[in-house]
Amino acid sequence: MVHVAKEMQRLGFMIPLMIGGATTSRAHTAVKIEPNYQAGSTIYVTDASRAVGVAGSLLSNDLRDDYVARIRSEYEEVRVHHGGRKARVPTHDIGQARGNAFHGDWLDYDPPKPSFLGLQTLDRYPLEELVKFIDWSPFFHTWELAGSYPKILGDEIVGEQARALFADAQSMLGQLVAEEWLTARAVLGFFPAAREADDIHLYTDDARTQTLTTLHHLRQQAVKPPGQPNYALPDFVAPIESGKPDYIGGFAVTTGIGIEPHLDRFAAEHDDYSSIMLKALADRLAEAFAECLHQRVRREFWGYSANEHLSNEELIKEDYRGIRPAPGYPACPDHTEKAALFSILDAESRTGIRLTESFAMTPASSVSGWYFSHPAARYFNVGKIGRDQVEDYARRKGMSLNVAERWLAPTLAYDPD
Repeated sequence: MVHVAKEMQRLGFMIPLMIGGATTSRAHTAVKIEPNYQAGSTIYVTDASRAVGVAGSLLSNDLRDDYVARIRSEYEEVRVHHGGRKARVPTHDIGQARGNAFHGDWLDYDPPKPSFLGLQTLDRYPLEELVKFIDWSPFFHTWELAGSYPKILGDEIVGEQARALFADAQSMLGQLVAEEWLTARAVLGFFPAAREADDIHLYTDDARTQTLTTLHHLRQQAVKPPGQPNYALPDFVAPIESGKPDYIGGFAVTTGIGIEPHLDRFAAEHDDYSSIMLKALADRLAEAFAECLHQRVRREFWGYSANEHLSNEELIKEDYRGIRPAPGYPACPDHTEKAALFSILDAESRTGIRLTESFAMTPASSVSGWYFSHPAARYFNVGKIGRDQVEDYARRKGMSLNVAERWLAPTLAYDPD
């Protein structure tokens, strides 16, 4: 969005720019986007239903000037407040942050070896097997109903609506499973791995003489209380100098194959409700597939938790050993790393999932990520990072600083030149 705003400014656009969506906010618009497009007006809109009112104010000869001036004044106040708050957040330089890295007990810990190395494809995975892994709380959030499942069904305010929605979901879910509206497909793989600073080298085989690829990661730079490390995902992989053979896994799953004919049918019938319902269920099944496959990794494919027996509630709470972070999410916020993941998994030919030029996955009902097995592996948020780390990261990736800053824009603790 920042890049588009800059391009509109560079090309002399004068039209209003309205910003919205789940990943945006008034503060993000004021701090990151609006300063880059001063020729026109930049307005944050909380949701689509408010867009008409905003457009009306922008089109009105009587209201427009005062409205835009008021918005710009408000955004300037937000930037001043944000600037003061940002200045109060102390950060390490990248050298200090690496000095405060998490250190696994590599002398006394022997990493487990997966049951196979290389790739395995799972095609037409039984949909009925995935249903029991569904986390229903995000389903209700799709419909803007606040609350967690199953408590939301008894909620005094939204309970009746939630129960009706859930009944419709169960009806369609039963039909799409029975009639196989969707195809579930996955690829997973395990690779010899070793850490070097904030990178992870993957090897073609256990001889570890030929590098398959190198994964690049980012480290927390915020100053932590004593005893709390500055995490990076490579911390959970044995360093080269330890001499310990370690491994990581990768996966890509989808439950979106076959959805288009049904969406086309609903569109022809002007049945938006069913279309949204099917998309929501496909998304839930994709997440359920990721959960199901991770359980099989822990129990059999990697086998480091062979005796694990957890309820679905415990799985949702992540009460298990190991993590499956995804490129683009807080622990590894760079979406471009998805290219390496898809390459070593041969994901497109094996699953049908493609990456767009912005590294989104299509079909949309798809999930991908890495597997880490270390018992201390945990999810974390990299948070804001400094220019010194971004410069180092761009060098390691063979990427220009400008391009790295574009991809890492939401995590930057500074304003790029």
